[in-house]
Amino acid sequence: MPMWTQDDMKLLEEKGISREEVARQLEFFKNGFPYASLDRPAMPDDGIRVLNEQEQEQFIRLFESSAPQIDLLKFVPASGAATRMFKDLFEWKNALSRGILSLSPSAREFLNNLDKFAFYSELKKTLVSQGIDLQKKITPDQYPVILSAFLDPEGMNYGSLPKGLILFHAYPGGARTPLEEHLTEAALYAKGIGNRCRLHFTVSPEHRDAFVALFIEKKAFYERLYHVTFEVEFSVQKPSTDTIAADAFNQPFRDANGKLVFRPGGHGALLDNLQSLQADMIFIKNIDNVVPDHLKEPTVHWKKVLGGILLSLKEKVYYFLENLRKNPSSDLIDEALLFVEKEFHYAVKKSGNQKEFIDFLIDILDRPIRVCGMVKNEGEPGGGPFWVRQSDGSISLQIVELSQVDQNDPDQWAIVKKSTHFNPVDLVCSFRKPDGSNYELHKFRDPQTGFISTKSKDGKELKALELPGLWNGSMAGWNTVFVDVPLATFNPVKTVFDFLRDTHQ
Repeated sequence: MPMWTQDDMKLLEEKGISREEVARQLEFFKNGFPYASLDRPAMPDDGIRVLNEQEQEQFIRLFESSAPQIDLLKFVPASGAATRMFKDLFEWKNALSRGILSLSPSAREFLNNLDKFAFYSELKKTLVSQGIDLQKKITPDQYPVILSAFLDPEGMNYGSLPKGLILFHAYPGGARTPLEEHLTEAALYAKGIGNRCRLHFTVSPEHRDAFVALFIEKKAFYERLYHVTFEVEFSVQKPSTDTIAADAFNQPFRDANGKLVFRPGGHGALLDNLQSLQADMIFIKNIDNVVPDHLKEPTVHWKKVLGGILLSLKEKVYYFLENLRKNPSSDLIDEALLFVEKEFHYAVKKSGNQKEFIDFLIDILDRPIRVCGMVKNEGEPGGGPFWVRQSDGSISLQIVELSQVDQNDPDQWAIVKKSTHFNPVDLVCSFRKPDGSNYELHKFRDPQTGFISTKSKDGKELKALELPGLWNGSMAGWNTVFVDVPLATFNPVKTVFDFLRDTHQ
């Protein structure tokens, strides 16, 4: 065990992290995480539901008829910085600082398409004060000024802003940020009881005030436009979810001043933020996966489909839980058994002891539920849906990130290569019990699904620990349904040049 100083103890207390938790994390550095044991990829009609038009309409009708009576909420992880979006521009800026004036292909593409970006008008206004007119020919001596006006704090500060505050899409009445696009989406499919649209954004502490200010500025406009009431909350990742960094010897890493180094625990840390929410149904979607209004129809359609599926499942689960506890007839037991096999893909053997078997069924049913859209993989990076063999020998549907797969194992990698779909982070879920309280979400997390990466600080290499991801390991014990949804519902912005795709014009 490490020797703790008084300063260490004070820091742990401030963060709300126990020494036992740090010791547990150091054991992960020492022993590593086991790789996922993939059995096969989830595919259409083998773990991924494919719905015909009639089924889609049936679930949409169920959702639309129920939504005005239930409490809906949209949860949007929005703490990520946009720095990686502008990686090519930062490289160009560095080249200019070294006196290299020739344009790289990416720099040329940026300049040639400036007027196609939603932030063009803002950039044009920022540069006017510096004597640069973007409608005239741009000369090499102006390159550094343009980049500084765009990226630096003295200008638009896009190099440091989170994606949620960047202008994504142009409209006749002015450009919109992703925060505004999520408000619009919520008005189109997440309007619940009392005509309310509730949203919850997780943001970084340094940008919280800017998010709040933007929402206050835009709230009345969008409420008038869509005849709804917006209730929006912002939360930050809890310090208690930070993870200790380790050195090469798997001991706590210390900075140049001897202070313990903690790092954010990845999006799995947001499980605590999710736990605090109160709603009948929660939509989860990333901040950058938004499109302009004229392309929103597929998103709205499929969100309602997924919501209808969840409502249908939840109604049956509540029915079985109530009656298995009160009046468990043989027919009811058989019906519940068929339900968990068909809908949640449990391979269940009926035991001779009826009471034990009823308790077993109740344990299966008495869990959070998630319905996840999955899109066909056309080369996009990221995790996907798989059948995974658990430590007890059972097989369950899981979202698996590539970092969880042993890429040196040819059999496991062959399974990855056969997969047809990937995870676009398109979830509709419920973790409300029949009595109205929330499930304790940490009970359904698989702690063995985190991963370790290598970073550096003060010129020294360190090991960083990421908690089980929010939609993979953190939801490993949830009852899960995967649904085939069209690629049109997935339009993320990973680099500035994604704005030039038709889906963002």
